[in-house]
Amino acid sequence: MRHAAVFARLALPALFLGLAACAPAPIYKVASDTVAATPMQVAQAPEQYAHGQVIWGGRVVGVSNLADHSEIEILAYPLDASQRPKFGAGGSGRFIAVLPGYAEPMNFPAGAPITVAGQLAGSRAGKVGEADYVFPLVSAAQSHVWTPDEMRAGHPNIGFGVGVGVGIR
Repeated sequence: MRHAAVFARLALPALFLGLAACAPAPIYKVASDTVAATPMQVAQAPEQYAHGQVIWGGRVVGVSNLADHSEIEILAYPLDASQRPKFGAGGSGRFIAVLPGYAEPMNFPAGAPITVAGQLAGSRAGKVGEADYVFPLVSAAQSHVWTPDEMRAGHPNIGFGVGVGVGIR
């Protein structure tokens, strides 16, 4: 009986530490001046957040390569503790990540999960379909397109269900 209590006292904390270790660490350091607002909130009052630092993520909508820089339109989603987009939550607006030079569109495919760290650089009026839209601009210092394995890391891969099998004779 005594051994079981000692085991429980030692094993339980080790179990919790092991589970916590499964979640990847954040990829970007959060600075003291990092803006906590969503892209939608920034679009409504861009002057209030001028030059603030952001770490935003979501899904790539498209890439535009211009003469001296590239722009990636992103549909924003909240980020988890590892700064991966959480797609179960609703979108929180759109923004444009501005990257220096040429961004290969194949490296930023439409729908890919992405996280961007950078500085707010104003906003631009544009369109989403036929609707007018204000896009916050982020001068991206860093960007990361998440692989499917990275998106799954730290999440339990356990499923339950009832299935029907079909056999061929």
